[in-house]
Amino acid sequence: MLLPVVAGVDGSAESLAAAAWAAREAVRRGRPLRLVHVWDWHPRQRDGEIANAAQRHLGRRSLRQAEERVRTECPDVRLSDEQVEGPAVATLLKAVDQADVTVLGSRGLSGFTGFLVGSVALGVVAEATRPVVLVRADEEAEDEHVPTGEGRASTDTGYRDVVLAIDLDDPCDEVIEFAFEAARLRHARLRAVHAWHAPHPSGLGSGDIGLVNDVWQGEEWLGFLKAVLQVWRDKYPDVEVLETVVEDKASTALLRASTGVSLLVVGHRLAERSLGPRTGPVTHSVIHHVRCPVAVVPHA
Repeated sequence: MLLPVVAGVDGSAESLAAAAWAAREAVRRGRPLRLVHVWDWHPRQRDGEIANAAQRHLGRRSLRQAEERVRTECPDVRLSDEQVEGPAVATLLKAVDQADVTVLGSRGLSGFTGFLVGSVALGVVAEATRPVVLVRADEEAEDEHVPTGEGRASTDTGYRDVVLAIDLDDPCDEVIEFAFEAARLRHARLRAVHAWHAPHPSGLGSGDIGLVNDVWQGEEWLGFLKAVLQVWRDKYPDVEVLETVVEDKASTALLRASTGVSLLVVGHRLAERSLGPRTGPVTHSVIHHVRCPVAVVPHA
């Protein structure tokens, strides 16, 4: 049985955009789409049954709105939906475990799809063991495609680049493979970006001072990046790859690289249980500031 693409919905514009993006991704992947609305039962709340009935009613309305949006954009997608009761993070994580990819909006009426520190979306990203894509409210199907020759938005043109954020100190197969597969599905170019910092001369020995040469170091990093990606080029011969190395902070480089692209793919190292769920500083910065959809791919 094929795992579905899952979208969390709550009736907000952001979650509707997420549902539409998820539907397009489901079609690209040849998978069904599952819409999930989460509501939390409050047994000690006064008039709890009335409040819970209201939540269920709002949930059904949210799902109908999302279904209408999905059917308009992707009428042939295989679609199912459900309301699930429980704490938002824990419930969505269960949905993530049963999904090929999970898609959440950038903000939501309940806050569960927000980018704010402490939001449920960040909680899901921090603990998810499968990829999660975050989508902004203003994302439209045309935004994934290059404009026409006249500069008009269109879904009839080719896809914009997929950008892979790669850390050459710790390149991860799961992240690289997700990015190559995303580019293959879109027939898009894959742009791999690595940011590096030159060591400060004070930290070098007397025999190493001559190594402080930005051009030489840039060429070394570029050669390393090409070597790391060669096995993936061989596996995905139809994907055009552009390797880029930038001397800059990773978050700054990725913010620039994400302009005008269809998808940014970043990795997230799952923390040791003793440290608690968290996202790394680069991933945290990216999902706060980047405007395009961001795929966060967990790895060990």
